Amino acid sequence: MASVLAGKMGLNSLLRKQSRNFNVRICTMESDMEFSCEVKWKGKDLFDLVCRTLGLRETWFFGLRYNIKDTVAWLKMDKKVLDQEVPKEEPITFNFLAKFYPENAEEELVQDITQHLFFLQVKKKILEEEVHCPPEASVLLASYAVHAKYGDYDSSVHKPGFLAQEELLPKRVINLYQMTAEMWEERITACYAEHRGRTRDEAEMEYLKIAQDLDMYGVNYFLIRNKKGTDLLLGVDALGLHIYEPDNRLTPKCSFPWNEIRNISYSDKEFTIKPLDKKTNVFKFNSSRLRVNKLILQLCIGNHDLFMRRRWVDSLEVQQMKAQAREERARKQVERQRLQREKQLREEAERARDELERRLIQLQDEAHMANEALLRSEQTADLLAEKAQIAEEEAKLLAQKAAEAETEMQRIKVTAIRSQEERRLMEQKMLEAEILALKMAEESERRAKEAEQLKQDLQEAKESERRAKNKLLEITSRTVHTSPRLPPDLSLSRENLSFDFKDTDMKRLSMEIEKEKVEYMEKSKHLQEQLNELKTEIESLKLKERETPLDIIHNQNTEHGTSKQSNFKKLTLQSTKSRVAFFEEL
Repeated sequence: MASVLAGKMGLNSLLRKQSRNFNVRICTMESDMEFSCEVKWKGKDLFDLVCRTLGLRETWFFGLRYNIKDTVAWLKMDKKVLDQEVPKEEPITFNFLAKFYPENAEEELVQDITQHLFFLQVKKKILEEEVHCPPEASVLLASYAVHAKYGDYDSSVHKPGFLAQEELLPKRVINLYQMTAEMWEERITACYAEHRGRTRDEAEMEYLKIAQDLDMYGVNYFLIRNKKGTDLLLGVDALGLHIYEPDNRLTPKCSFPWNEIRNISYSDKEFTIKPLDKKTNVFKFNSSRLRVNKLILQLCIGNHDLFMRRRWVDSLEVQQMKAQAREERARKQVERQRLQREKQLREEAERARDELERRLIQLQDEAHMANEALLRSEQTADLLAEKAQIAEEEAKLLAQKAAEAETEMQRIKVTAIRSQEERRLMEQKMLEAEILALKMAEESERRAKEAEQLKQDLQEAKESERRAKNKLLEITSRTVHTSPRLPPDLSLSRENLSFDFKDTDMKRLSMEIEKEKVEYMEKSKHLQEQLNELKTEIESLKLKERETPLDIIHNQNTEHGTSKQSNFKKLTLQSTKSRVAFFEEL
């Protein structure tokens, strides 16, 4: 079966070489591209085509990587594509990735597209936990990633929940704390709001400046064995070669900068490194496969070349690129200032418009109130006119009544004379009535006295009846047997129960302030304050039992004031000879 499969693969390879073209798929960090390539094309032809398509000029950082069996390989530039161990099926898939990392991203990365590709790749490695990142740095990096995507923070637009679908933190960090998604978003948004005024490119660069100081940033790890057969890890990065213990990828046991290495070579699975000091013995190690040795050698040569290149005068091409980049940044700065002025003027115009609208609404309200007042005054005037008319009618009616009264008075005067005789007779009758009333008053007084006497008699009768009843009750009560006494009351007393609750003594580990900061962190005091503040905020919510071995190692390094740069300087202060001896004794 295996021979049949190998025969088919060989046939496919033969048919591909006989045809004029073959198809490839290039996967970048943002999108995929497909190209039709000629059979005679070398790796450089395909690589240059991809770089031209992306508009990329800083090509020396990148490469085309493909999967081969249980490892990866990089496409060689000087060999034909089809003559290399690339996948046999079409389209052939390559990943366009950063192969080498800069020592200082801000100084070395010139083009915006270069910076953006690095930003995407580093962010992916951190989120997938290929690069260990402490929690407080993860939150700060997430805030810059959000700024790079959404621009300046705007509370009216970026409302709670706008990051719900975003992947911003490593799962390890999320599981390490008793914090909800809303709590993480609140802390990320608080940092994000402080980045106001930065462009997308500036936010991405800030992200890279923080990420480049992580211990695992830009390091390629390979499993090796020394002469004693001890399993170790070889780390290859922009600064040199580092030897790690298998369970600690953060702190190297020894390091060899590129400027101390004279020659690197391999024979089969054995790898040989010759130090610059000829008096020092070479040191050797073994890898698992020959293919891994090839990959190590490629990375060593490329990183060494870039290490030396950084310390030389820039080439004419790089000088031109940097000049263009400076001009472009200056142009963007002018454009940004112009846009900022326009934005400011627009905001002032909007504020003036809002003020005019507010004033217009105020005047409309005042006009409405004036109209209502005018309407009320008109209604009042109508009512007063109606009252005046009624008063005039009443005056006429009173005048008429006055005339009638005058007439009636004249009539009364006429009749008064006639009634004098009648009044005399009435006075006589009145006198007789007064005499009769006096008699009746005397009779009434006599009757009242009789009624008062009757009331007193009735009261005495009631008192006699009450005394008789009491006497009867007294007599009756003597015949009744005396009832037994009740037993004495039982007195119950309650005992007060008291429970003393003592606070559980909680011992918290106090983190010492890091004694030594990385070079960039020393320049950026505000950044370190942010990291410490974030760390303090979330430290009380940490679940210690969920810490990974790398988290524990990172905390120990932090307690001892050990950083990536300080450890590298400390290791390189030792003589090369002693480091080689130390490596062989591991």
